[in-house]
Amino acid sequence: MGELCVHSVLVTGANRGIGLGFVQHFLRMPKPPQWIFATCRDPKGQRAQELQNLASKHANIIIIPLEVSDPTSIKAAAAKVGEHLRGSGLNLLINNAGIANPDSLGNETLANMSQVYTTNTIGPLLMGQAFLPLLKKAAQGSPGSGLSCSKAAIVNMSSYAGSIQDMYVWELGQVVAYRCSKAALNMLSKCQSLAYKEHGILCVALHPGWVQTDMTSTGSFKPPLTVDDSVQGMVKVLSCISEKETGAFLDWEGKVIPW
Repeated sequence: MGELCVHSVLVTGANRGIGLGFVQHFLRMPKPPQWIFATCRDPKGQRAQELQNLASKHANIIIIPLEVSDPTSIKAAAAKVGEHLRGSGLNLLINNAGIANPDSLGNETLANMSQVYTTNTIGPLLMGQAFLPLLKKAAQGSPGSGLSCSKAAIVNMSSYAGSIQDMYVWELGQVVAYRCSKAALNMLSKCQSLAYKEHGILCVALHPGWVQTDMTSTGSFKPPLTVDDSVQGMVKVLSCISEKETGAFLDWEGKVIPW
């Protein structure tokens, strides 16, 4: 397959890190999406300043307030996106928003576990439900019978830390709630792939690599991967995958990660 070519894309957590990196990459594409829906919790806050600056220069960026742990906020965002699309569908939903707390097994709490799980796992579930009609519409409006990210897709930003088999970098951080939430997100991605395949929607879980972001760049060790390199790799993967990969757990280079 060639370039990723989408009419519309929505990215959650788009004000910084990997989410902002996706928005910047889509703007640089030879054929940028007509609609880039960039969502974050506080679009007018200081942490969204860079996104606001981009939106002021590019009319195809639509910033929408969204709290992925709030069903009411999700429904309101879906309605706003639908208004902008005016009858056309949403090609690509990137569930990128996520949180992590550095708690070990010994001091994990109900409140923390619930908060992380709600944002990282339940959020993508509710997003898939709310945006399903727009994704289905995009799939119906695309030619061909196969699945692709240019047609209609849900991309769940997972993590190698959610691999039960490999227990990636356990010695550098237990982050129990985060690991559990991402393992559950992988199962959700598989469930979505089976349930939404008949609607022509591809679903995949992606590990972006160990990336230099506000979430990961703590302590003395610096992650090896830049946001730009990670996003560039992931977009290349998204341009190549098809129905063979729906439901898979892949990294930013397209390699299969053990469950």
